[in-house]
Amino acid sequence: MMNIPRSVWLVRHGQTDWNLAGRYQSHTDRPLTDYGRRQARALASYFAGRKVDAVIHSGLSRAESVARAIVGARKLPCLANEDWREGSHGLWEGLTYAEVMQRYPQDAANRFADALNHAPAQGESLADMAERVMTAWRRLGYAHPRQRVIVVTHATPIQVVLCMLTGVPLRDHWRWRIDLGSVTAIDCYPGATILRAVNVVPR
Repeated sequence: MMNIPRSVWLVRHGQTDWNLAGRYQSHTDRPLTDYGRRQARALASYFAGRKVDAVIHSGLSRAESVARAIVGARKLPCLANEDWREGSHGLWEGLTYAEVMQRYPQDAANRFADALNHAPAQGESLADMAERVMTAWRRLGYAHPRQRVIVVTHATPIQVVLCMLTGVPLRDHWRWRIDLGSVTAIDCYPGATILRAVNVVPR
């Protein structure tokens, strides 16, 4: 994949109450827990000494709170872009795995057999979400060439970018572990991509 030169940090937001409870969470706007706010402060410290040109977030408060903590007192653009949101869980939103299996057993069976093409009821397939995220990735290059950019997003968008840049099949996206409050660092050059770090969790 041809890249526009730039450095990008992909950051997963901090913990919310639904993360803690094991609930499916995509477009519902849940705030950070106390622990999630500590994660945001740790991320702010991690980036405090680094040159950054812009910070982008998915538009949801759990991502925006982390983005604004990272920006702090610096005069940096802090921009919302909904294309960096998690794939929609549709009717599964807010449910636990056990509740999904009880209420939507056939839908769950179809989804887990082929997440690439089968969406949760009224939700978004992995393929559709990947198209959205990779469009955002390409636009990021055009908007911020030769810059150092932080994108505060969600687990699956980060996994999608890693799959597309390394040739890992999208259906195996789950093989990339992306923890809450983690940093994945990518350097882009015209003919190559270098992963400098994957799933680093500042403390």
